[in-house]
Amino acid sequence: MEGTNPVNKKLAAALSGGAVLVLALTGCSSDDGDDKLDAWAKQVCDGVQPQAKKIEAANAAIQKETSDNSTPEQVQKTDAKAFQDMSDAYKAMASTVQNAGAPDVEDGEKKQQDAVKELNGLSASYASLKKQVEGLDTKDQAKFADGLKDVATELNKLGKSGSDALKTLEEGDVGKAMAQQPSCKSATASPAAAG
Repeated sequence: MEGTNPVNKKLAAALSGGAVLVLALTGCSSDDGDDKLDAWAKQVCDGVQPQAKKIEAANAAIQKETSDNSTPEQVQKTDAKAFQDMSDAYKAMASTVQNAGAPDVEDGEKKQQDAVKELNGLSASYASLKKQVEGLDTKDQAKFADGLKDVATELNKLGKSGSDALKTLEEGDVGKAMAQQPSCKSATASPAAAG
């Protein structure tokens, strides 16, 4: 029987969870910050936003592929490219946070380094998921589905463990300063809310 593979749906759902990570780098209520911190927040937000869009596009590509009646080969190709894009995006975010330096807050340096470490870790995780997907047997539908199940499990874990250091980076004044940046605001605004 043909039809959409339920495992693909699972993968798409797990991926949506991963996208939440990016949005952890945005949001919060706005407040009057100091210039130094605002400049830092602007640098981070401006650098992160295009990467957040890239990750969103990769998520959308996987969800589109999984909702169509796609062959295992198509799913494999799309997923591998999406994971590569995500890996690149998280790596670029890590560089952005690294290059911005430590935010001018208490424990700023530790928070910054933890976030960089976490983003680089996510980059490596998505790179290994790409390898995992590329290694799946597309000739055997059942085996391929089982393989995708493992990938979905890994994705779920990533979604759960991923945003702690980012949340810590954004606590207090840092979050307030980031919330004032147009590039951070637009990263969280849904199309319906805008306008």
